[in-house]
Amino acid sequence: MTGNFEIKTARAGTAVQGVNLGRRSFVLGLTTMAVSGCMATPRQVPTEPSMTKAPAPKHVVPPMYYALPNERFPIPAVDIAKLDRRFWRTDVDYPTNEVPGTLIVDTPAKYLYHVKPNGRATRYGIGVGRDGFSWAGRAIVAYKREWPRWTPPDSMVARQPSLEPYSIANGGMDPGLKNPLGARSLYIHKDGKDTLYRVHGTPEAGSIGKAVSSGCIRLVNQDVVHLHGEVRDGSRIVVIPDPAMEHLLVG
Repeated sequence: MTGNFEIKTARAGTAVQGVNLGRRSFVLGLTTMAVSGCMATPRQVPTEPSMTKAPAPKHVVPPMYYALPNERFPIPAVDIAKLDRRFWRTDVDYPTNEVPGTLIVDTPAKYLYHVKPNGRATRYGIGVGRDGFSWAGRAIVAYKREWPRWTPPDSMVARQPSLEPYSIANGGMDPGLKNPLGARSLYIHKDGKDTLYRVHGTPEAGSIGKAVSSGCIRLVNQDVVHLHGEVRDGSRIVVIPDPAMEHLLVG
C-alpha cells in the first residue's frame, strides 16, 4: 500500500509541475508578445498626394536689387515678387545702327536699351505713364539729376488741382522716396527745348512692364541709379512710339 501511495504522489507531483510549467510558458509567451508589440515599428498610414502642400516658393532678391543704404535717402530692396523676371536688368544681344551710348526706349515692349559696343546693350524693364506716351522721336539727354525735385507742368496742375502745392510757381516737391521722379532723373531736350519727357525712378516695382496712370518712363530705383551712372550728358535718345497710344502724341 505504501509503495502504491508513493507512486501516486510522485505522479501527482509531476502533473502539478507540468501544469505549472505550462502556465509559466503561457505567461512567458504573452510577455514576449507584449514586448514584441512595443518594439515593432507602427504601420505607416499612406498619405494621399493631395493631402500634402508644397512650400510656398521664396523670392530670392538678386544682388543688383539689394537695398542701397548709403544713398541720400536709403533705398529699400526691390520687392522682387512684384517685378516680373523678364523685366530684370540684363545684358543682351542688340544689333542696331545706333552708336554706342544711345538710349532706345521701346515703348510698346516696355524696355529701355542702353546701346553698348559689339552689338550688345543693357536692357531695363520700364513702366510707361501717360506723359511717356505723349512724345516720341530723337533727342538728347540734356542733363541728369540725383534725387531731383518734381515740378509738374502747369497743364498737369490744371488737370489735377491737388498738385498746386508742387507747381512750378511753388518750387515743386522736395526730393525723397515719395517723390514721383525717384532717385534719379534724365531730362530730354530736342532742338534746345525741354520736351517734358523724363526717364526717372520709382519704388513701385509692380508698375514695371505696365502702362501706368502718370509719369513718363519709370525704372525701379536700383535700375535708374545704375543707368544714371552709365549715361553721359548729351547722349542720344530714340523713343519708339506705341501705335496703340498715337492719340496721345503731341507735336
